Amino acid sequence: MNLSSVNGTSNAAGSQRDTFTTAVTKNVIVTALCISINYINGTLVHTFRKHQIFSSSPRYILFIHLVINDMMQLLLTTFLHIISYTLYRINVSFCLILLIITILTTLNTPLNLAGMAVECYIAICIPLRHGQICTVRKTCILIGLIWVASAFSILPDLFILLATEPLQFFHSKLICARDYVFRSTYSLKKRDVSHFVCLALVWLTLFYTYFRILFTAKEATVDIKKARNTILLHGFQLLLCMLTYVRHTFEQALLHLFSKQFLAVRFASYVIVQILPRFISPIVYGLRDQAFRRYVRRYLLCKASVGNHPETSPCQK
Repeated sequence: MNLSSVNGTSNAAGSQRDTFTTAVTKNVIVTALCISINYINGTLVHTFRKHQIFSSSPRYILFIHLVINDMMQLLLTTFLHIISYTLYRINVSFCLILLIITILTTLNTPLNLAGMAVECYIAICIPLRHGQICTVRKTCILIGLIWVASAFSILPDLFILLATEPLQFFHSKLICARDYVFRSTYSLKKRDVSHFVCLALVWLTLFYTYFRILFTAKEATVDIKKARNTILLHGFQLLLCMLTYVRHTFEQALLHLFSKQFLAVRFASYVIVQILPRFISPIVYGLRDQAFRRYVRRYLLCKASVGNHPETSPCQK
């Protein structure tokens, strides 16, 4: 993932810069999307905290971790986006902190979705062992492993940076983008290899679990259409998150089609890769999941919560 700004700061952009009106418009759009999505996600977190039936379910624990992770990622990427237009260059040490947290949360998302896919597969394909395999304790361990796996992807870059760059570099100012901070050749090659490995593993998990779920749903579920739609939404969300690993290639493909629209392509790429996947989670669980819907709808409308137990989630349908 290249968390570069979309304000024409890349070498490929040359001297291109957005006009003042365009810059304001883009930042208003990004900020509005960030506030709207995080408001909905915040409501989901509030719903999770208020009702114990959610906090005791591994499925919803994984989901709320995804939501909190996405809220952090969206806030940080929006902040970096605004910085690219206002401050343009910032202190390297401060940028490094922002980049590491942002990269961690971005890499967490597809891994978390893979974990949710496995949990859903166990619930549908081996329901008798679901209670033994998927416990709250094991779910928390899985979340810890997700953070460790993401850390293993970025920590080598940090160690290389500390070993190769002079002290003055960390007191200087530059454009806050991954390629400008982690600029060693080894870091670039390592990033491509680690992204390819993670991409392959997550795709294997995606295909195996969801096709097994789909076949099982066809045989055992009455509401086949609903189960299939849930599976497709999860797959679409994971597909969007996979763009994280191929963002540069994705941008180059768009630039091949729209060679004179570099800034527009960079902005579209940013919205599609960094923001759109964070919009899918509230739809999948906040609106489609009956357990969350009956509570979230009331919280969003500032109504009093209901005391009844939630219904079964689509994954169990």
